[in-house]
Amino acid sequence: MTTQPQIKNQGSTNSAPAKQTVTSRGTTTVADGVVAKVAGIAAQDIPGVYALGGGAARALGSIREAVGQKDLTQGVSVEVGQTQVAVDITLVVEYPHPLQKVADNVRDAIYAAVEDVVGMEVTEVNVSITDIHIASDESEEKSAATQRTDDQGGQREARVS
Repeated sequence: MTTQPQIKNQGSTNSAPAKQTVTSRGTTTVADGVVAKVAGIAAQDIPGVYALGGGAARALGSIREAVGQKDLTQGVSVEVGQTQVAVDITLVVEYPHPLQKVADNVRDAIYAAVEDVVGMEVTEVNVSITDIHIASDESEEKSAATQRTDDQGGQREARVS
């Protein structure tokens, strides 16, 4: 009796192979991080999705964006087998978009993108909505930050004079 070697899933690290295809012309390996990135890109394209990830992930994402790097896998977790993948995604929805409709659209987009681009069967997409973004909150935060910057600038000028 012979047994097939089993490939263990190592979570959503970038170095773990997600899918390996062997043909007569060679081998193709797709990393878990690639699957997560495809899912993240698909989710961000949906109207009503403001951001991916929870509070801490978004804070780190803001720092990355400030230095010119955007993490497309933020808020996305994948569990990859040899031919199937499950996706967990956390997002913030813009108010007043209907939450269930946005979640359904994100789910559909991830199913289509992963199956079309990566070529793996998606078994499930779990969507967690952790916050709602209200546009007036952002404008108030920006005006408060601008006010603080203006105040500091005025103090600097006073010291220089």
